[in-house]
Amino acid sequence: MSTSAHCIFCFETLSANLEHRKALSLEQIEELWQQYSDELNDDEIKSSAGRNGNDNLKHTSSLGPSPMFITWNTISSSGNKRLRGCIGTFAEQEVKHGLETYALVSALEDHRFRPISAREVPSLECRVTLLTDFEDAPDKMAWEIGTHGIRISFTHKGKRYGSTYLPDVAVEQGWTKEEALISLMHKAGWSGRDEDWDKIELHVIRYQGHALGVSYQQYKDFKDWVLENHGKA
Repeated sequence: MSTSAHCIFCFETLSANLEHRKALSLEQIEELWQQYSDELNDDEIKSSAGRNGNDNLKHTSSLGPSPMFITWNTISSSGNKRLRGCIGTFAEQEVKHGLETYALVSALEDHRFRPISAREVPSLECRVTLLTDFEDAPDKMAWEIGTHGIRISFTHKGKRYGSTYLPDVAVEQGWTKEEALISLMHKAGWSGRDEDWDKIELHVIRYQGHALGVSYQQYKDFKDWVLENHGKA
Protein backbone atom coordinates (compact mmCIF):
# COMPACT_ATOMS: atom_id res chain seq x y z
CA MET A 1 0.00 0.00 0.00
CA SER A 2 1.27 3.46 -0.88
CA THR A 3 2.05 5.88 1.94
CA SER A 4 2.40 9.61 2.40
CA ALA A 5 6.13 9.06 2.84
CA HIS A 6 6.22 7.62 -0.68
CA CYS A 7 4.62 10.81 -2.04
CA ILE A 8 6.93 13.01 0.04
CA PHE A 9 9.92 11.09 -1.37
CA CYS A 10 8.68 11.71 -4.93
CA PHE A 11 8.41 15.44 -4.19
CA GLU A 12 11.88 15.39 -2.63
CA THR A 13 13.33 13.50 -5.61
CA LEU A 14 11.86 15.93 -8.14
CA SER A 15 12.73 19.05 -6.13
CA ALA A 16 16.31 17.93 -5.59
CA ASN A 17 16.69 17.18 -9.29
CA LEU A 18 15.41 20.61 -10.29
CA GLU A 19 17.46 22.37 -7.59
CA HIS A 20 20.63 20.36 -8.37
CA ARG A 21 21.07 19.13 -4.81
CA LYS A 22 21.22 15.81 -3.02
CA ALA A 23 17.84 14.43 -1.97
CA LEU A 24 16.95 12.94 1.37
CA SER A 25 16.78 9.16 1.07
CA LEU A 26 13.53 7.24 1.34
CA GLU A 27 14.79 5.70 4.58
CA GLN A 28 15.45 9.15 6.04
CA ILE A 29 12.05 10.43 4.97
CA GLU A 30 10.20 7.42 6.40
CA GLU A 31 11.94 7.81 9.74
CA LEU A 32 11.38 11.57 9.85
CA TRP A 33 7.78 11.25 8.65
CA GLN A 34 7.07 8.87 11.53
CA GLN A 35 8.43 11.41 14.01
CA TYR A 36 6.56 14.25 12.31
CA SER A 37 3.29 12.31 12.37
CA ASP A 38 3.77 11.43 16.03
CA GLU A 39 3.85 15.14 16.86
CA LEU A 40 0.51 15.81 15.18
CA ASN A 41 -2.89 15.18 16.63
CA ASP A 42 -5.23 12.67 14.97
CA ASP A 43 -6.98 15.25 12.76
CA GLU A 44 -3.71 16.59 11.46
CA ILE A 45 -2.44 13.10 10.72
CA LYS A 46 -5.50 12.41 8.61
CA SER A 47 -4.98 15.68 6.78
CA SER A 48 -1.30 14.96 6.19
CA ALA A 49 -2.17 11.58 4.76
CA GLY A 50 -3.74 13.25 1.74
CA ARG A 51 -7.33 13.47 0.66
CA ASN A 52 -7.75 9.69 0.49
CA GLY A 53 -7.77 9.32 4.25
CA ASN A 54 -5.77 6.96 6.45
CA ASP A 55 -2.02 6.72 5.94
CA ASN A 56 -0.02 3.54 6.35
CA LEU A 57 3.18 4.31 8.26
CA LYS A 58 4.73 0.92 7.45
CA HIS A 59 8.33 1.24 6.25
CA THR A 60 9.09 0.36 2.64
CA SER A 61 11.60 -2.28 3.77
CA SER A 62 8.61 -4.44 4.72
CA LEU A 63 7.06 -4.19 1.24
CA GLY A 64 7.82 -6.51 -1.64
CA PRO A 65 8.42 -5.43 -5.24
CA SER A 66 5.37 -3.88 -6.88
CA PRO A 67 4.16 -2.43 -10.17
CA MET A 68 3.46 1.28 -9.69
CA PHE A 69 2.38 4.55 -11.27
CA ILE A 70 3.33 8.08 -10.24
CA THR A 71 0.88 10.87 -11.08
CA TRP A 72 1.54 14.60 -10.95
CA ASN A 73 -1.45 16.96 -10.95
CA THR A 74 -1.55 20.74 -11.02
CA ILE A 75 -3.96 22.24 -8.48
CA SER A 76 -5.26 25.70 -9.34
CA SER A 77 -6.01 28.40 -6.77
CA SER A 78 -9.70 27.52 -7.14
CA GLY A 79 -8.97 23.86 -6.40
CA ASN A 80 -9.34 22.53 -9.95
CA LYS A 81 -7.08 19.61 -10.78
CA ARG A 82 -5.29 19.07 -14.09
CA LEU A 83 -3.12 16.12 -15.06
CA ARG A 84 0.52 17.15 -15.46
CA GLY A 85 2.19 13.78 -15.91
CA CYS A 86 1.57 10.10 -15.22
CA ILE A 87 3.93 7.23 -16.02
CA GLY A 88 4.59 3.93 -14.34
CA THR A 89 5.29 0.29 -15.00
CA PHE A 90 3.50 -3.03 -14.79
CA ALA A 91 6.84 -4.74 -14.10
CA GLU A 92 7.49 -5.35 -10.41
CA GLN A 93 9.91 -2.78 -9.02
CA GLU A 94 11.78 -2.60 -5.76
CA VAL A 95 9.72 0.19 -4.24
CA LYS A 96 12.53 2.63 -3.48
CA HIS A 97 14.03 2.30 -6.95
CA GLY A 98 10.64 2.52 -8.64
CA LEU A 99 9.60 5.67 -6.78
CA GLU A 100 12.92 7.36 -7.47
CA THR A 101 12.81 6.45 -11.16
CA TYR A 102 9.17 7.15 -12.00
CA ALA A 103 8.92 10.33 -9.92
CA LEU A 104 11.30 11.84 -12.47
CA VAL A 105 10.13 10.00 -15.57
CA SER A 106 6.50 11.00 -15.00
CA ALA A 107 7.44 14.61 -14.26
CA LEU A 108 10.01 15.14 -16.99
CA GLU A 109 9.43 12.56 -19.74
CA ASP A 110 5.68 12.24 -20.24
CA HIS A 111 5.54 13.18 -23.93
CA ARG A 112 1.99 14.50 -23.61
CA PHE A 113 3.33 17.46 -21.62
CA ARG A 114 6.36 19.70 -21.41
CA PRO A 115 8.74 18.81 -18.54
CA ILE A 116 7.70 20.14 -15.14
CA SER A 117 9.74 23.22 -14.16
CA ALA A 118 10.87 24.36 -10.72
CA ARG A 119 8.39 27.26 -10.72
CA GLU A 120 5.49 24.79 -11.14
CA VAL A 121 6.35 22.62 -8.15
CA PRO A 122 4.37 24.70 -5.58
CA SER A 123 1.18 24.04 -7.56
CA LEU A 124 1.60 20.27 -7.68
CA GLU A 125 0.02 17.25 -6.06
CA CYS A 126 1.79 13.88 -6.21
CA ARG A 127 -0.14 10.61 -6.17
CA VAL A 128 1.43 7.16 -5.82
CA THR A 129 -0.43 4.01 -6.79
CA LEU A 130 1.00 0.57 -6.03
CA LEU A 131 -0.76 -2.05 -8.14
CA THR A 132 -1.98 -5.51 -7.06
CA ASP A 133 -4.35 -8.36 -7.95
CA PHE A 134 -3.86 -8.59 -11.71
CA GLU A 135 -6.21 -10.97 -13.49
CA ASP A 136 -7.69 -11.51 -16.92
CA ALA A 137 -11.27 -10.23 -17.08
CA PRO A 138 -13.62 -12.92 -18.48
CA ASP A 139 -15.13 -10.23 -20.70
CA LYS A 140 -14.50 -6.55 -21.36
CA MET A 141 -17.23 -5.40 -18.95
CA ALA A 142 -16.18 -7.67 -16.07
CA TRP A 143 -14.63 -5.00 -13.84
CA GLU A 144 -15.95 -2.53 -11.29
CA ILE A 145 -15.64 1.25 -11.42
CA GLY A 146 -13.91 2.47 -8.28
CA THR A 147 -12.35 -0.93 -7.60
CA HIS A 148 -10.41 -1.91 -10.70
CA GLY A 149 -7.96 -0.31 -13.02
CA ILE A 150 -8.01 -1.75 -16.54
CA ARG A 151 -5.32 -2.51 -19.07
CA ILE A 152 -6.60 -3.17 -22.58
CA SER A 153 -5.00 -4.56 -25.72
CA PHE A 154 -6.48 -5.11 -29.16
CA THR A 155 -5.63 -5.39 -32.84
CA HIS A 156 -7.28 -3.28 -35.53
CA LYS A 157 -6.36 -3.34 -39.22
CA GLY A 158 -3.19 -5.26 -38.43
CA LYS A 159 -1.97 -2.81 -35.79
CA ARG A 160 -1.73 -3.60 -32.10
CA TYR A 161 -2.92 -1.12 -29.47
CA GLY A 162 -2.78 -0.99 -25.70
CA SER A 163 -3.24 1.40 -22.79
CA THR A 164 -4.39 1.61 -19.18
CA TYR A 165 -6.45 3.65 -16.76
CA LEU A 166 -5.73 3.52 -13.04
CA PRO A 167 -8.60 2.62 -10.66
CA ASP A 168 -9.52 6.21 -9.80
CA VAL A 169 -9.73 7.59 -13.36
CA ALA A 170 -13.26 6.47 -14.29
CA VAL A 171 -14.58 7.67 -10.93
CA GLU A 172 -12.96 11.11 -11.24
CA GLN A 173 -14.23 11.52 -14.81
CA GLY A 174 -17.73 10.31 -13.99
CA TRP A 175 -17.62 7.72 -16.77
CA THR A 176 -19.64 4.58 -17.33
CA LYS A 177 -17.73 1.41 -18.21
CA GLU A 178 -18.49 1.91 -21.89
CA GLU A 179 -17.29 5.52 -21.80
CA ALA A 180 -14.10 4.50 -20.00
CA LEU A 181 -13.35 1.78 -22.55
CA ILE A 182 -13.97 4.05 -25.52
CA SER A 183 -11.77 6.75 -24.02
CA LEU A 184 -9.05 4.21 -23.30
CA MET A 185 -9.17 2.90 -26.87
CA HIS A 186 -8.66 6.44 -28.15
CA LYS A 187 -5.87 6.96 -25.62
CA ALA A 188 -4.19 3.87 -27.10
CA GLY A 189 -4.25 5.54 -30.52
CA TRP A 190 -7.39 4.06 -32.07
CA SER A 191 -9.06 6.60 -34.39
CA GLY A 192 -12.33 4.79 -35.04
CA ARG A 193 -15.82 6.09 -34.40
CA ASP A 194 -17.15 5.79 -30.87
CA GLU A 195 -20.19 3.83 -32.07
CA ASP A 196 -17.88 1.16 -33.55
CA TRP A 197 -15.98 0.39 -30.36
CA ASP A 198 -18.02 -2.74 -29.59
CA LYS A 199 -17.06 -4.30 -32.92
CA ILE A 200 -13.47 -4.70 -31.76
CA GLU A 201 -12.37 -7.62 -29.60
CA LEU A 202 -10.71 -6.27 -26.48
CA HIS A 203 -8.48 -8.18 -24.08
CA VAL A 204 -8.93 -6.64 -20.63
CA ILE A 205 -6.73 -7.18 -17.60
CA ARG A 206 -8.20 -5.81 -14.40
CA TYR A 207 -6.16 -4.88 -11.35
CA GLN A 208 -6.45 -3.01 -8.11
CA GLY A 209 -4.41 -0.30 -6.46
CA HIS A 210 -4.65 2.14 -3.56
CA ALA A 211 -3.71 5.67 -4.59
CA LEU A 212 -2.58 8.20 -2.01
CA GLY A 213 -1.79 11.85 -2.66
CA VAL A 214 0.17 14.63 -1.01
CA SER A 215 0.13 18.31 -1.95
CA TYR A 216 3.16 20.55 -2.23
CA GLN A 217 1.99 22.42 0.88
CA GLN A 218 2.06 19.19 2.87
CA TYR A 219 5.54 18.46 1.51
CA LYS A 220 6.69 22.00 2.39
CA ASP A 221 5.23 21.79 5.91
CA PHE A 222 7.14 18.54 6.45
CA LYS A 223 10.41 19.95 5.04
CA ASP A 224 10.08 23.08 7.21
CA TRP A 225 9.65 20.82 10.26
CA VAL A 226 12.70 18.78 9.27
CA LEU A 227 14.81 21.90 8.87
CA GLU A 228 13.66 23.34 12.18
CA ASN A 229 14.10 20.14 14.18
CA HIS A 230 16.96 18.35 12.41
CA GLY A 231 18.76 20.99 10.38
CA LYS A 232 18.35 19.07 7.13
CA ALA A 233 17.10 20.85 4.04
